[in-house]
Amino acid sequence: MFYTIDETRKALKTGTVTSAQLVQDSIDTFNKDKSAAIPLNAFIEMYDDAIATAQAADKEIADARASGAAALDKLFAEKPLIGIPFALKDNISSKGHRLTCASKILEGYVAPYNATVVDRLEKAGAIPVGRCNQDEFAMGSSTEYSCYGPTRNPINREFVSGGSSGGSTAAVAANQALFGLGTETGGSVRLPASYCGIYGLKPTYGVLSRWGVVAYGSSLDQVGILGHTPADIAEPLSLMCGVDTFDDTSADLPNAAVLRNLQALSDSDFAKLKIAIPKQFLKTEGADPDVVKCFAETRAWFEKKGAKVEEVDVPVLDAAIASYYVIALSEAASNLSRFDGIRYGRRVDNQKGYDELYVDTRSEGFGPEVKRRIIIGNYVLSEQFSGDTYKKGMTVRARIQRDVAAIFENYDVILCPTCPTAAFRLGSKVDNPLEMYLSDLYTTFVNLARIPSINVPAGKTSADGMPIGMQFAGKMFSESLIMQIAQNWENDHPLCGVPVKA
Repeated sequence: MFYTIDETRKALKTGTVTSAQLVQDSIDTFNKDKSAAIPLNAFIEMYDDAIATAQAADKEIADARASGAAALDKLFAEKPLIGIPFALKDNISSKGHRLTCASKILEGYVAPYNATVVDRLEKAGAIPVGRCNQDEFAMGSSTEYSCYGPTRNPINREFVSGGSSGGSTAAVAANQALFGLGTETGGSVRLPASYCGIYGLKPTYGVLSRWGVVAYGSSLDQVGILGHTPADIAEPLSLMCGVDTFDDTSADLPNAAVLRNLQALSDSDFAKLKIAIPKQFLKTEGADPDVVKCFAETRAWFEKKGAKVEEVDVPVLDAAIASYYVIALSEAASNLSRFDGIRYGRRVDNQKGYDELYVDTRSEGFGPEVKRRIIIGNYVLSEQFSGDTYKKGMTVRARIQRDVAAIFENYDVILCPTCPTAAFRLGSKVDNPLEMYLSDLYTTFVNLARIPSINVPAGKTSADGMPIGMQFAGKMFSESLIMQIAQNWENDHPLCGVPVKA
């Protein structure tokens, strides 16, 4: 497997490698890992038709090469990702393939159609090579809440990979796939990207269609992208973005052309940047000292390159994580009511009646974390028990959106850590839900404000050598700017995202 999309594309063009070889490499790595003493468990399964799809891509490339350089260039212009395999989270539909959201309740379910993001990547020639592990229904921060068992961190397999998109992230970090798709509701792409030492983008809400993506919190959910470099995220983003008639919340992305040939900002343009650091994120209570040190070094990098960095006071951010969980769990309780044992997936039919069928199916099908969130969500939605908790959560969200938008009237980027800590050891937080939820301390405001943010690999812990990530957040639809800044970071820190062997 090559390191970047661009390197791989050049090798495919020249015939140095074939798509079938790339796909077979992913399959071989998967099969080898299954029998390892400590499996990574990034992929749940590899798709049976991936090799045939890759062979068809190889034929297209070979035919174009035989017709001459012009034909070859034309093919790669029309299908810029032809022959390139990618990893897919288990809650994103790929037609004819199993889709379970890492839950027993969707056992045996096969997706009848492609998610729009998958459809658009396939039209660009990319090949979904397999589905990846995740926290059940994307509810978690460690990929320990999965019916398939946990995904481990490829840097050190005694540690978590992060979640909920831990499988896709670990697959990319371990060089089992060139790039991967995950989903975000409160940080589920950026957080595992931070833990595994790669780049991870959460785009503006609506930029990537949610059609074909199993819902968790519909007003917060967003497909995200994971890659070794900013360019490996920017190009797939440019091919997937835009309005989708199947998703009324979808939106076009201005300046998408900038992403197709991503370049760093010039020194003069970088020096014009104004960076905001919320004072609420300068609090060190609960933060790992190595994260605090890395944050200071990232700030110094911006200042050294000429950007103006200032601290700003945004008091409402202290309420972001509380507001997030009130809204997300309420929407989860509503969205997951469709999994009832009647229409699809697992059914526990005790011949007693519909109520019993419903209760028994959900009791056996859902794991403990999903049950916990459904119960809390239903409690919040029951005004007779919780009062106006949901309304207050929505009011706080509206305030966060206003106050964050106000910051971007004077600043270009919000800088903060991605997570208060680096990856933690497997099992250390799985029985402490509150401590697990606090992993999202720095990420949830981005989802509530519906703005884009990218995790960049920024350092390592002194004791265990585990990756630490920082995030650059921009105003709505500013993906091109934050991706360019991330490219500046990559140019100055080229070894931060080096992959490890699976």
